[in-house]
Amino acid sequence: MAELKTKPTSQSAEDYLATIVPEQKRKDGFVLLKLFQDITGEKAVMWGASIVGFGSYHYKSERSRQEGDWPLVGFSPRKQNLTLYGIAGSNENAALLLKLGKHKTGVGCLYINKLSDIDIEILTRIIKQSFEHMKRVTKSS
Repeated sequence: MAELKTKPTSQSAEDYLATIVPEQKRKDGFVLLKLFQDITGEKAVMWGASIVGFGSYHYKSERSRQEGDWPLVGFSPRKQNLTLYGIAGSNENAALLLKLGKHKTGVGCLYINKLSDIDIEILTRIIKQSFEHMKRVTKSS
């Protein structure tokens, strides 16, 4: 079984975000950093080269022999969009996602082009519910 590449590192989230271009994506990354820290009460940890994570849990895949650790919630200011992890999985978020603004979802991910496209108060509620949901569901696993 191949070793997972995405693991916690000692790199500072602030140092990583300072390297992001373009400038608006960098600014959005710092806004998300503060938002996630305020909501979760967790210290930001870099996972791999580009994911800023908060909290962690150990998972075991039911479909394969893969297992490892992953952040409860997190984000990455990718080239195409801001990717938020651990966000779309909660049923509690369905109604809020309808009010969020311009976004896309994937399995456990939320994709936003830029923060000015969405309602930041709604995003705050989504992150909070997602973090609480992930803490509940991973506690029992």
